[in-house]
Amino acid sequence: MLHSFLDSNCLAVASPLVAGDLAVFPLIRPGTAAPAYLTLSEAISQHLVQITEVSEGGSVPQLLLVNEATQPVLLLDGEELVGAKQNRVLNLTVLVPAVSKTVIPVSCIEQGRWHWRSRHFEAANRTLYASARAEKMAQVSQSMREEDSYRSDQHAIWESIGRKAANFEMHSPTGAASDLYEDRSALLDHMVSQVKPQTDQVGAAFMVRDRLVGAELFGSAQGFSSLLPKLVRSYGLDALDARESAGVRRRRAASDPATLVKTFLAKLLSATVLRKRALGLGEDLRLEEHDLVGAALVHEGEVVHLSAFTREA
Repeated sequence: MLHSFLDSNCLAVASPLVAGDLAVFPLIRPGTAAPAYLTLSEAISQHLVQITEVSEGGSVPQLLLVNEATQPVLLLDGEELVGAKQNRVLNLTVLVPAVSKTVIPVSCIEQGRWHWRSRHFEAANRTLYASARAEKMAQVSQSMREEDSYRSDQHAIWESIGRKAANFEMHSPTGAASDLYEDRSALLDHMVSQVKPQTDQVGAAFMVRDRLVGAELFGSAQGFSSLLPKLVRSYGLDALDARESAGVRRRRAASDPATLVKTFLAKLLSATVLRKRALGLGEDLRLEEHDLVGAALVHEGEVVHLSAFTREA
């Protein structure tokens, strides 16, 4: 399954699109079909999905999603939800069944607020920044392996947001990750304008300066296209963080950076795989190697979304 999905004979690495310190390598696969799901933003904008606290008192690591659509809805790992008692992010990619109720696992990214701002959540135009997503993915994979749960390390996420705010020399009254994006919104919007989806593009690999940070792949070019701006903001925020990048030991770049991308994708095929029944539809594959962590959601024999990150040395 993953072998055919990542087969280099079918998946081409195109020349990068560059926006400042972020280089985005399009991953091209011709002939994919339109997705048989709605994205979260599409479903919320059409008033087909409501996401609320699980109760009046709320529960930090859980939210309730009601899907009234006759199609499944795709929630992306790290996708940010704003409103209700505090902002959250998704702990993993979930394909929510049509006409269903699902309790979804989340992490708090707004430490200093626990009061109602709205009764329902809205989908933000971003996912959590990539370095925090990588840490969270490793935490969730560990909890799935050891506890059969979807927990993250909440305190580690708050600490990460605090470090990022300090690097940006900005203060958020509620310790909200959303304020980081607002503080750099003009620069991130410019990055989004510079990175447009290419014909038959089903994914991308992202490099910050000379370091390959991660890759995102989808089973549908149309599905990827609609989510690309959120992902560019995710990796872009790390690209704007010069202090964090300077503190990470970077590997020597290949003479041809595209070779580095191909090597990274090939290493996913040798990763240790933990298979779990997915929350919602499909199967959840957790991928681990000493220098990478990844996850793939598979439904009806097809990869819906694969996300993988280089572990920081």
